[in-house]
Amino acid sequence: MRLGIDVSTMKEVRSAGARYFARGVAVDPISYIHDELGVTTMRLRLWLNPYDEDGQPYQGGTVDYPTFLELAKEGVAKGYRIVLDFHYSDFWTDPSKQTMPKAWRGLSLEKVASNVYEYTKETLRKTIDAGVPLHGVQIGNEITNGMLWPLGRLEAVEGESVRRGYPNLFLLLSKASKAVREVDESIRIVVHLERSFDAQIYREFFDEMTYRGLDFDVIGMSYYPYWHGTFDQLFANVDALKKRFGKAIWIVETAYAFTMDAVDVNGESWSPWVEETEINGLHYEPPFPFTQEGQAGFLRELIRLSEEHGVEEIHYWEPLWLPLPGLNWTSLKGQDYINQHEKPPHNEWMNQCLFDYEGHATKGLYAFCAKHK
Repeated sequence: MRLGIDVSTMKEVRSAGARYFARGVAVDPISYIHDELGVTTMRLRLWLNPYDEDGQPYQGGTVDYPTFLELAKEGVAKGYRIVLDFHYSDFWTDPSKQTMPKAWRGLSLEKVASNVYEYTKETLRKTIDAGVPLHGVQIGNEITNGMLWPLGRLEAVEGESVRRGYPNLFLLLSKASKAVREVDESIRIVVHLERSFDAQIYREFFDEMTYRGLDFDVIGMSYYPYWHGTFDQLFANVDALKKRFGKAIWIVETAYAFTMDAVDVNGESWSPWVEETEINGLHYEPPFPFTQEGQAGFLRELIRLSEEHGVEEIHYWEPLWLPLPGLNWTSLKGQDYINQHEKPPHNEWMNQCLFDYEGHATKGLYAFCAKHK
């Protein structure tokens, strides 16, 4: 089984002066994680135009194409295989938001589908021509509820057993898949959902896509146990998906908190995303305490069970996103673009990194290791 890291914010993190240490020695974390821990895949997201009307970045990595290509080239030079995660948006996408790119707003379904095809194909050609072979391509990010809203949105209707919107979504995904195949048939095409505990929604989604003939190779899953259930639920779903659809399974996003403490950044208290108040609202206990030992225990168990159940890859999401001045998950204009204003803009992921707030490797880093045996 292969392990990977998603380090899409890395260029912004470096610009903020991040430093990393392993066993007390300063390290380049990208090289260290590959060379010492045997992690071999690098996943990188891509946004079309992550800038406001004044040309200011939305932040959260500001992963436009030049930034993606710079990080991907570095990854290849350091021995990683690259997975490109198309969001098909100018900023964050997930089940609660799949915002149409600014340049594509108001276009017909057919025109947006054509744009998906051309944009995907052009991006892949440029990337490969630049010396970056691609191991995998995600055609959308956490598209449990569809993508490119409103055109590709899936919506439940009372009294109907299957959500509406699959024909439109299939058209969009099929254009993306066609573009990948035409550029390089060896690239693994990944279709990525979250809600990995929910076997019913996965079965519905992939039944609909299989019935329509979508060409893809991998079912990608997000697994954050605060939101996505227990190990038992996750791996029951993994087993059912493998049996029914015969596709490879990748956990393309996971992470686990090593602390619940806030951190002071230039006199401002930054609270982490996952806090005790949120955890106390769950109907089940998290599998491990939120300590460095707990983070390590979670990762060892996830790797062990994934190997037992035939998961091909696990990618840790943003292990290097430290709490430093200027590092935000969004700008104010970015919040406007995705219409998400309910939380502060500072980086809230810092308690789920594999380095602590001062940049020292956590025990979890050493647990996330292809050489763990």
